[in-house]
Parts: sequence; C-alpha cells; structure tokens
Amino acid sequence: MISVYKLENKISIPGIAMLHKKAFKGFFLTKLGVPFLKTLYTGFFEDDKSGILIAKDKDKLIGFLAYSEDYPLFFKRLIKKHIIRFAVCSAGAAIKHPSFIKRILGAFKKSDEVKKDDNYVELASICVDPDCENHGTGTALIDKLKSMIDFNKFAYISLETDAENNDLVNKFYVKNGFALKRTYKTGEGRLMNEYTFCPEEI
Repeated sequence: MISVYKLENKISIPGIAMLHKKAFKGFFLTKLGVPFLKTLYTGFFEDDKSGILIAKDKDKLIGFLAYSEDYPLFFKRLIKKHIIRFAVCSAGAAIKHPSFIKRILGAFKKSDEVKKDDNYVELASICVDPDCENHGTGTALIDKLKSMIDFNKFAYISLETDAENNDLVNKFYVKNGFALKRTYKTGEGRLMNEYTFCPEEI
C-alpha cells in the first residue's frame, strides 16, 4: 500500500537524488550529477516556504514531489545559502560540457522568469520510480499536495513540462485536473507547456 507524507528529515535526500537520476536519465539536471541533485533537493527541504512529499511502498521510496509556495524567490534563497556547494557540484559538468554553463546560469535566473501577479504554488518536480509506474503513485503525490493547499490563500498550482515528445506526461496532468495555460519556447529553443490547477475550474 502506498503512503504519502511530507518529508520531515534529510535522511531521504540521497535516495531522492538517486531516484531522480534513475527516472530522468539524460536530462540536464541529471547530467549535473547526484551531488548537485542532493543540494537542490536539500534546498527544497530546508526552505521555509517549500517542501518535499515522498511516496513509499512499505519502506521503499517509489516517488517524490518538490513544491514551493514562493517559487519566484526560491532559487535566490537557494543560491545565497548554497552557492559554494553549487559551484563545486557544477564545475565538473561545466568542464566536460562548456555549453552547460549558460544553462546553469539560466536555471539560477529562473526566479526572474516565473514572477506572476497571483499567489500560487509551484509543483517544481515530480518523480516516480520507473519500476513502479501505473500504480497511482504520481496521482497520490498530486492529491496530497492539493489537500495541503489553502486555495483561499493561493490561486492555483502551477507546473511546466515539455510540450514535445512528452504525450504521456501531458495527458497525466490533464487527467489530474490541470488545464493548459500557455505554450512557450525557452531561450534554448525548448517548447514548454505551462499547466495550472484550480478547484474552481474543475
């Protein structure tokens, strides 16, 4: 039976980083290495306005979800607190792949791109063990996040995902009540879909 709850200690952070690596092979953040991922998810855990939900089947970690109630400022706080660690973690990947430098700097400027007039919660990352897909883990994580949010305080949940060659993921979000808000192209030419969830729109 799947249990979902908010992460209360850092003991699961290494497992979260390894699960990210397993599920997102070949992705940019994965290429930056496990130490980088550990630092990133430690940031979500430590930030007062962010958090991580984890899904377990008995004692096995099978999924997680990272979110923030103040995403526009999350990265600025993260870099301020862990700038040296991020620099060390990113150095090796940047040396092997010089083009990564621009993307890393772009990721750190994320806060300037996600400013919105509304108060909202960003679903920043969701991951399910590839060996445990199609068992409702992703939906359970999203349902837990929905249940935690005071929609009198926050207008909606927001998330972004690839628009191209990503049909199953896009259908998953629509199935879970998210509506497509816009499609846009990043500075690197990556086509992205932005979705929002608002109980009043269901």
